[in-house]
Amino acid sequence: MTKRLLFGLMAVGLVWSLSPGAQAAGNPVAGKEKAFPCMGCHGIPTYDNAYPTYPVPKLGGQHAQYIVKALEEYKDGARSFKTMHAQASSLSKQDMEDLAAYFSTYPSGGK
Repeated sequence: MTKRLLFGLMAVGLVWSLSPGAQAAGNPVAGKEKAFPCMGCHGIPTYDNAYPTYPVPKLGGQHAQYIVKALEEYKDGARSFKTMHAQASSLSKQDMEDLAAYFSTYPSGGK
């Protein structure tokens, strides 16, 4: 009986730890404060850089997990874009989660 109970508790713990709600969520209020540098490009609808022209991805309404993954990949060099690498290099995991939480609640009509 004790082994069954222990196994059951371990199984519940494993399922709980893998569920999306159990993972640390970002703080959208903190993300808004940290998003100031991002808004120069990602906050202006239909914005493209002057030369050479780079399309700027829309972040408003984007899934938080996607934003965190993209920032991690820019930081570690898996994605190559010098401007984003420079921006992401100084971000902590919590910073990324906060920014993702903010942009996932930002209106999708904006960049």
